[in-house]
Amino acid sequence: MKQPFLLLCLLIGQLAFSQSATLSSQKGFSSSAAARIDTLLKEYIDSQWIAGATAIVVKDGQIVYHKAFGTSNLATREKMRTDHIFRIASQTKAITSMAVLLLLEQGKLMLDDPIEKYIPAFSRTVVLDKYNEADTSYSTKPMKGKITIRQLLTHTSGIGYAQIGTATYQAIASKAGVFAQIGIPDASLEDQVNKIAALPLEFQPGERFSYGLNSDVLGRLVEVVSKQSLADFFRTRIFEPLGMKDTWFYLPADKHKRLVALQGEDSLKHVTTLEPLLDFGGVKMDINYPNKAGRLYSGGGGLVSTAYDYALFMQLFLNNGRANGKRILSPNSIKLMTSNQIGHLKSGYNSFGLGFGITSVEESLKYGVSPGSFDWGGAFSSSYWIDPVKKIAAQLFINQWPNSHGEVHTKFKILVNSAVD
Repeated sequence: MKQPFLLLCLLIGQLAFSQSATLSSQKGFSSSAAARIDTLLKEYIDSQWIAGATAIVVKDGQIVYHKAFGTSNLATREKMRTDHIFRIASQTKAITSMAVLLLLEQGKLMLDDPIEKYIPAFSRTVVLDKYNEADTSYSTKPMKGKITIRQLLTHTSGIGYAQIGTATYQAIASKAGVFAQIGIPDASLEDQVNKIAALPLEFQPGERFSYGLNSDVLGRLVEVVSKQSLADFFRTRIFEPLGMKDTWFYLPADKHKRLVALQGEDSLKHVTTLEPLLDFGGVKMDINYPNKAGRLYSGGGGLVSTAYDYALFMQLFLNNGRANGKRILSPNSIKLMTSNQIGHLKSGYNSFGLGFGITSVEESLKYGVSPGSFDWGGAFSSSYWIDPVKKIAAQLFINQWPNSHGEVHTKFKILVNSAVD
């Protein structure tokens, strides 16, 4: 009796992607091109550039590729499985952006509201004028306008990035005890965001695009407006409706063994094991933070997930906001999130929506993705993209810091697009 029951469970899980399609079909995806994806990932593992990976491709609401390669932990040599859980880092940001749009749909906020309306500490924020590298002292000048929620969503607020941003902002943030909010489970989100508000902006709000701690501020905004922790809001409003059972800030005990080890890199740029405390941009990060009982919910990078779970999130955008026969997000919010919101401002990457990078015509010619596709990735070597024209959502997880062989993500993207019939 066990085998039919297991098959039924698999079928039910697959049907979460599409209200009408069975997901085991390979239609529309070239088997020979899929084999080349296998070869690519195996080559990177055999070359000792990565320990392992999971990859998933969804086409027209059907899983057409979902495989695991290599090992989940170099020390134990455990074989990688498709249900292994990865630190998704900045892939958290799109989920936080969706949370803000859900509150917009409830009439709880407006995108052009000043953030100080909800987090008063930002009423005192100023802009950096001059910086003295010798002693990290600086002078400031007033803001010309207020930081808005839309600017936080588009990384045009002027807030920099601790640990991975400009050298100036890293130094100022470090001195003030501000960090990138990953791997410090016992810290307070409220305290960290108030400290961010006390730091000078790198430029006037709305002046240009610069990747920063904006999503962490947005995470605190969600808490203030919803009167829930960010973890509870995500669980009740996003993860449970979408069927995302393996996406958490801190994993339940019964899922600890499924967490992939965070690997490192030696002087020869070969993958290696890491010490439990990693120097992440000058801050000691507990690499096993997802298995702690933490209270810091980083909207900018704190989540862990599986390839399957994140594909459920991606598919929502291809389904125009519907999942499991229910409306989760409005078509209006989908359009807002996936349209260029920064006008003529250059992001140094491509156009930017409310939580996603948006592929321009020029960018589309590099990799074969359609103009208007949207994507992002994570610091621990992960990437995804969603192509609304080809109806593709694809994801590659590795979990390694650093990874000098990050071009594997670009190669994966090209091979996926080459596999589409």
